Amino acid sequence: MGSPLRIKAGSEEYPLYLAPGLLAGAGSLLREQGLAGKVLVVTNPKVGALYLSRLQAGLEAADFIVTTVTIPDGESYKRLDQLTKVYDAAVACRLERDSLVLALGGGVIGDLAGFAAATYLRGVKLVQVPTTLLAQVDSSIGGKVAVNHRAGKNLIGAFYQPTAVLSDPETLGTLDQREFKTGLAEIIKVGLIGDRELDAFLRQESAAVKQQQIGALLNIIRRACAFKARIVDEDVRESGQRVILNYGHTIGHALEAETDYDHFRHGEAVAIGMVGAAKLSVALGLATPELTQATLDLLGEYELPTAIPGLSAKKLMTRMAWDKKVKDGKLRFVLSPDLGKTLVKGDVPPEAILAVLRSMGAV
Repeated sequence: MGSPLRIKAGSEEYPLYLAPGLLAGAGSLLREQGLAGKVLVVTNPKVGALYLSRLQAGLEAADFIVTTVTIPDGESYKRLDQLTKVYDAAVACRLERDSLVLALGGGVIGDLAGFAAATYLRGVKLVQVPTTLLAQVDSSIGGKVAVNHRAGKNLIGAFYQPTAVLSDPETLGTLDQREFKTGLAEIIKVGLIGDRELDAFLRQESAAVKQQQIGALLNIIRRACAFKARIVDEDVRESGQRVILNYGHTIGHALEAETDYDHFRHGEAVAIGMVGAAKLSVALGLATPELTQATLDLLGEYELPTAIPGLSAKKLMTRMAWDKKVKDGKLRFVLSPDLGKTLVKGDVPPEAILAVLRSMGAV
């Protein structure tokens, strides 16, 4: 299996295990971390049907006491009433401070279960077991946990690091192509904003990536996780450099919220947002048009969306006003002067943003 990737977040540190076949051995890995006792597994019906029995058997073989709570599948269920279901299950099984909340699923489950772990008994141990590509490279590491509010995405949340992350790439084999590609968008983002070797690999080895060859997957997942880990260690609470990980997310989150979280997958919205960020960088004189073309070329290679399908530009601007990067009432954008580079620009002229949105298909 090899050594785990060590994720540092300020004074905290935890292992990220990345290898095929981890689910069955989850119990023994967690015991090696000194964990024991009760486990509340949070999952959804689809993931539970595929992987829960295998995971639970491994946990029980290592003498963990397992309880399960199931949340409906989909971003629209990452909300407070579903969070209450997790609290109710934790109370019913008498979860204790040293007990575990284990998130088995994609980003919705990881975020919601993580926020429950952060707040129940003022914090119980959290284990992330991400089963989607997006969750394996993004939401399962870094300690950002949250639920959505009707006004915007992830407005109610916390910074809370997991005790361990177990990523099994074999779970990606059951993803539909749309879900697989939404995870690729976050990996593409890492290449565009900082890891030029990853960017080159994605362009040169697209056939291997799209065929989900295990060697290619392990390479891009590990590189994306390592990049994010470096940024998180330098800025645990997103007060500085960590904001660059939100490249493409200002427009992306607005798209998700404006369509009630049921039209775009997260990575699809971020892909469109990265095109918007590149176009805005060019419009403000920070980059040459080649940046936009390079972004479009790579997203096109992986058949990710790059346009806004007729939504109101002004309504999207209103959604952006709730963005977490807003400071002193002024919207800040993560932009790029060139491939592999980023900068954060405050007080971007609204007319420039509107023009870019309309150039991408907004009305």
